[in-house]
Amino acid sequence: MKIVFVLFDSLNRNAMEPYGSNVVRTPNFNRFGERAVTFDNHYVGSLPCMPARRDLHTGRNHFLHRSWGPLEPFDDSFPELLKQNGFYSHLITDHHHYFADGGATYHQRFSSWELVRGQAIDRWKAEVKPDFDKLRSEYHPVQHHRTNYMINRKYMRNEEDYCAPQLFKMANDFLCKNHGVDSWLLQLECFDPHEPFHAPSRFRELYPTNYNGPILDWPIYDRVTETPEEIAELRANYSALVTMTDEYFGRLLDFFDAHDLWSDTALILTTDHGFLLGEHDWWAKNRMPVYDEIAHIPLMIYHPNFADEGGTRRCSLTQTSDLMPTILDIAGQAIPKDVTGRSLIKVLAEDADKRDSLIFGYFGAAINICDGRYSYFHYPVVDAAEHLFEYTLMPTRMTTRFSITELLGATLHPSFSFTKGVPVLRLPPKMDEDGMPVEVQGMPFADQQSQLFDLQNDPRQEIPIDDPVKTEYMRQLIIQNMVRLDAPAEAFSRFGFKTPSIKK
Repeated sequence: MKIVFVLFDSLNRNAMEPYGSNVVRTPNFNRFGERAVTFDNHYVGSLPCMPARRDLHTGRNHFLHRSWGPLEPFDDSFPELLKQNGFYSHLITDHHHYFADGGATYHQRFSSWELVRGQAIDRWKAEVKPDFDKLRSEYHPVQHHRTNYMINRKYMRNEEDYCAPQLFKMANDFLCKNHGVDSWLLQLECFDPHEPFHAPSRFRELYPTNYNGPILDWPIYDRVTETPEEIAELRANYSALVTMTDEYFGRLLDFFDAHDLWSDTALILTTDHGFLLGEHDWWAKNRMPVYDEIAHIPLMIYHPNFADEGGTRRCSLTQTSDLMPTILDIAGQAIPKDVTGRSLIKVLAEDADKRDSLIFGYFGAAINICDGRYSYFHYPVVDAAEHLFEYTLMPTRMTTRFSITELLGATLHPSFSFTKGVPVLRLPPKMDEDGMPVEVQGMPFADQQSQLFDLQNDPRQEIPIDDPVKTEYMRQLIIQNMVRLDAPAEAFSRFGFKTPSIKK
């Protein structure tokens, strides 16, 4: 068996035709949907980018224990497990976070890897004294702090200079060389359509707007304050980028067609999380409640053994942590005992092995839960960072190491069920000047009110409902999920729950 795993970043399912979009053009996602099984209730786990990838590698959620950080020494990693058992794993990516402090242990788990430089704020081209006045004159003022992006973009003159075209060309090269041999996994990881929403003009021209200002393709992670013209421009730029990713994904499908990879190669398409494009009066992610625009993400899987299921859909609740055991299962490898995700092989055959609920969220913010019908945001009942600690042996975050002040507060904590007997450091969380826990980029969480939504009658989550019985039921499901994930004991108190008696 061979596996191609395509991981886009920030791909909103509402911008895909297979999930109902009638605005964004994605004919190749539709084309793949005719062969694949499409999952209608697939959700995130830990958020955002690198926490999602830790879940993906290890097959379990970690947001109750840790913020953005590397793979830990005790973590199982599916590409490394494949590599150790004679199944070659190769990564092609332009995701610059893999080469920063908080993501530096992921790419080395693969047998080999390739990196395309220049995406977003990648510190790529060396310009000691850039012409800031000229750069800023070309961009909307809200983007003037994105110096690296403004410099990088100067070097993307032709379509082949953009990152996504380079990635798919590398994938084509890999497939040309290796499609005739067996037992390999290719992870093709495309940072697009993550912001900045920068697509070649032939894609952007598909989505005209009345905006006449400087370049505006990177929304700020904040509440919507833009004019209608600015909102339309940002959405159009996102749509153009999604259409570009769709076209290049279609070229991958062309290779499958030309070389009959459908007979012996699995193909998986998903994302790490979605993105708010002004819904709920918010842009982006990380600060606000985890609405479905962020949490409810696409997943499409083709497996040669289930080719006759092409074009069908599944309503089973699934999430990011399920992909690790699924990939190992496809490769014929054993699934480690620490994995809490579930292989989806049975679900490819039919809507079987259904779970009653799943939880997801950001470290330090709400525990969010969905049971397929209802979603519930449950926020802490204590003030600030009370009962909140990070557990790690790798004290780095997004682009920094933990400070000396934070490390001075470290204590040694006994092992969790998944740390393989290894004790870990117990550290205070990142906080702002007022002692409030903040998202990894230093931004405070907002709109922190527990809310219950009926997704069947209110799929856009616009009208919270008051149902104490259902709310209590969802809280009990949260506790069950916390126990399953071996949540820190103090986390139960943080969220207003009685700490359950757990035998270890």
